[in-house]
Amino acid sequence: MQLERILQKHGFGTRKECRGLIRRERVAINGEICDDPFAEIDIEGLVFTVDGVDWPYLEFATLMLHKPVHYECSRKPKHHPGVLELLPVQLRERDVQPIGRLDEDTTGLLLITNDGQLNHQLSSAKRKVPKVYLATTKHPVDQAQIDQLLAGVLLADEYEPIAAAAAEIAGENLLRLTLTEGKYHQVKRMVAAVSNRVEALHRESVGELSLPVDLQPGEWRWLTAVDQQKLGYLP
Repeated sequence: MQLERILQKHGFGTRKECRGLIRRERVAINGEICDDPFAEIDIEGLVFTVDGVDWPYLEFATLMLHKPVHYECSRKPKHHPGVLELLPVQLRERDVQPIGRLDEDTTGLLLITNDGQLNHQLSSAKRKVPKVYLATTKHPVDQAQIDQLLAGVLLADEYEPIAAAAAEIAGENLLRLTLTEGKYHQVKRMVAAVSNRVEALHRESVGELSLPVDLQPGEWRWLTAVDQQKLGYLP
């Protein structure tokens, strides 16, 4: 594939703008500057460099973000900055979007992609992808609340009780809850239904993919093939 097309595909601007980057010797292939926009480059396993920053060639941009508080999972945020503002402009230019949403005051693992098939698979209610949350509660969590959550609670505007896939006491005021649905404010509403209240909420994992301990709030990294397997993704 021509080098200028590779850069354009990865969000570095129009072909003219990419051509300029290349001709100004700001792009390297395998550590060597390439100033020919029309050079044919083998994309298999390609990592190219722009201004000293490495970029892997990826057909789709799929990544994980450690979402901090006070960010909205919306491309048109209303009251707080959008999570996409935490990403490089090149990724935003590739039309990535969050898979599902976390409330502005919820932290933790957020997946972002421009792969429509992956987004559909992980968002589909039929697949029942488990998501694990750690909730800090106002009142101590007791076994009676756990039993209720596992048996199912009836939420407003719902016709049938909704049960947690798993629930456990993680501390005096800590509840670890596994859900396979993604209803509006579901964790908060389920906790409220057992006469408690969520004070803070953190998503620990999606499927078998957990938030890495070394990924700090606001940081992101690419999803590897192994990560996608942990999500149960079947391309």
